[in-house]
Amino acid sequence: MAEVKTQIFIQAPIEYCFDLARDIDVHTKTVWKHTRERAVAGVTSGRIQGGELVTFEATHFGVRQRLTSKITEYNAPYLFVDETQKGAFKSLEHIHLFEQQGEGTLMKDILRFEAPLGVLGWIAERLVLKAYMTKFLEHRNEQLKQLAEQGLPDAFRG
Repeated sequence: MAEVKTQIFIQAPIEYCFDLARDIDVHTKTVWKHTRERAVAGVTSGRIQGGELVTFEATHFGVRQRLTSKITEYNAPYLFVDETQKGAFKSLEHIHLFEQQGEGTLMKDILRFEAPLGVLGWIAERLVLKAYMTKFLEHRNEQLKQLAEQGLPDAFRG
């Protein structure tokens, strides 16, 4: 099993960051464009809640694939966890953490995943997938930061 950890400081309130991070429409706009990711089943628009499912379709490594995730833990506005129910990974858990820091929010991701195919999967995790997933999360988080800091609605301003 491989693990990726990222964090980014966002100059916006914790509630706003939490809501953006769990918004399916925002998700599809903040991931890499070349993956052509879209929600195709379950919650396909708006904010996902605890216990709900979403299926994303995206192209990774030249292969169009589907990944179904369920929100297995939910404690607004501090934490939500999604776990893969069906998809290319043997297992995948994504922990989203939010900490209020002054006027802003520290957003952290912990992504734990295991590739299929035994030893071959273990090698792929270390040689390719860990770096790929790190870059994927860092890109999405930077896009989310820009969106949050530029588009802060009056309701969330101090």
